[in-house]
Amino acid sequence: MTRAQRLARDAAEAAEIRAYQTDPDVVALRIERVRRQVDWMCWSGIVLGLAFTMTNVQGFASAGTQPLSLLWLAAWVLDPTVSLVLLAILRAEQVTARYQVRTGPWVRRAKWFTLAATYVMNTWTSFTAGEPAAIVLHSVPPIVVFVAVEAITDLRDKLTDAVLIAAERQAVHEGEPVNSGRRVLFAEYLAIARESWTPDVEITPAWVRRATGCSRGLSPRLARALRAEVADG
Repeated sequence: MTRAQRLARDAAEAAEIRAYQTDPDVVALRIERVRRQVDWMCWSGIVLGLAFTMTNVQGFASAGTQPLSLLWLAAWVLDPTVSLVLLAILRAEQVTARYQVRTGPWVRRAKWFTLAATYVMNTWTSFTAGEPAAIVLHSVPPIVVFVAVEAITDLRDKLTDAVLIAAERQAVHEGEPVNSGRRVLFAEYLAIARESWTPDVEITPAWVRRATGCSRGLSPRLARALRAEVADG
């Protein structure tokens, strides 16, 4: 086998490997594995942070009561009540973010109210005592939970974007024909959506597909781009 033949064989093998590595289904599988790892680590941090705050909240709620009394025992229920509501919201957002469905304003209000309530109850005693070290100690876990709550939702959204972009690139590579046989560019789809949009229309991927005839993988990006344009005026 000559050197040229060996190079041709290597090139063919590399092309075959690359075809599998860039296949949208393979990319989606890899991203799904990363998503599970990210979810597991973020959820572990959130649960541990909330568990740390539980004893502080119990101490805040049971101040002035006798140990093992009814009020002292009832104080242990306060933090789990708030935390379970927060975890329920996060679990729902885990699903909606996966499919890039936006939740209503009351969801965000409930999430931030539960987070703020946890922080206040966790640090109130330290603030009233005027102890800076205790304030820092009891502030770190709730703040980490706050940041993780927002970050995990955004991370899920971006991981979904990565899957969609991989599918879109594959579609662009293969070509997405229109009636004239020409390939439609992203900017052209966006221009069509822009012309079709009216102020009374909610910009969703489903509406973008109806208005432009684009693929399902491309419609979320077009919807986001058009929403950004509309928001900027």
